[in-house]
Amino acid sequence: MSTTARNTRVLVTGGSGFIGTNLVQYYLDRGAQVVNIDIRPPRNPDHTHVWFKQDILEKNALSELLCGFSPDYVFHMAARTDLNGKTIDDYAANTIGVSNLVEIANELPGIQRVIYASSMLVCRLGYRPESFQDYCPPNAYGESKVLGERIVRDQSRDGVPWVIVRPTSIWGPWFDVPYKSFFSAIQKGLYFHPKGKTIKRSYGFVLNTVHQLDRIARIDINNLVFRTLYLADYEPINLREWGEMIRIAMNARRIREIPVPVLRGVAIFGDLLSFLGNLNPPLTSRRLGNLLTNAIFDLNDLEQMCPELPYGTQKGVALTVEWMQETGT
Repeated sequence: MSTTARNTRVLVTGGSGFIGTNLVQYYLDRGAQVVNIDIRPPRNPDHTHVWFKQDILEKNALSELLCGFSPDYVFHMAARTDLNGKTIDDYAANTIGVSNLVEIANELPGIQRVIYASSMLVCRLGYRPESFQDYCPPNAYGESKVLGERIVRDQSRDGVPWVIVRPTSIWGPWFDVPYKSFFSAIQKGLYFHPKGKTIKRSYGFVLNTVHQLDRIARIDINNLVFRTLYLADYEPINLREWGEMIRIAMNARRIREIPVPVLRGVAIFGDLLSFLGNLNPPLTSRRLGNLLTNAIFDLNDLEQMCPELPYGTQKGVALTVEWMQETGT
């Protein structure tokens, strides 16, 4: 199927979030019938007419909404995504919420596919898993996503085709921290690149990501369901070159480079601020460690089902900067 049929029924949980907002718009643009289930109002006010305020932890009410809409495709994007939780119990949306949706999807007649969004943080950056069920979560958020993946595999009925996706570092219009902060830091001349470091990452421009999600949902290759896939653009980003693209698009000051030992000192000061209650210092040891780590994922299966992406990195940067300027963010 090359185009989305106008009578296609698409349900997005978490459609008020970053990827969810772009996914809702993608299907609205193609004439699909769309429902967004989220506890928060839409980021894009034009989506208010498709939004239903609903907590995914309230199973009976959630079931009533899904059964009443009878979707062809479900994209489960709803989650708690911050890293501030102390234990897995703080992330009930990522565990109990997933379990609720799996149980409801098992009973939905005519459902063609369910896409469950997990996270690349089921493994710490730099860890090379031997399989998609080899986990090494770095924090409680990652642990909750591991449990969510296990719930999907263990509780889904055979007749309900599912795919688990792990978004990597996704950026673009409607984004928030941390990548919106990266763009803003470059705009203000406050981004300092580690001197002499070439850092490569599997990043994804969000309009490519929603194109991939649509393809994953509708592709007819049977051996590509009941699978786990990372989501990213196929060509890894060179962080220094990407920053330079952003700088040029924003007509900002040149990016300065700072020796890594100096950055480590700044990170230690950020650790102290965090300890004293500042939840978002500009740099911490954890953030610096992540910044210095290459993170390139195996995207061969994804590229097989979706070989061409509509946007290159430079075009993605231009569209993102244009969105930031239009919205004043």
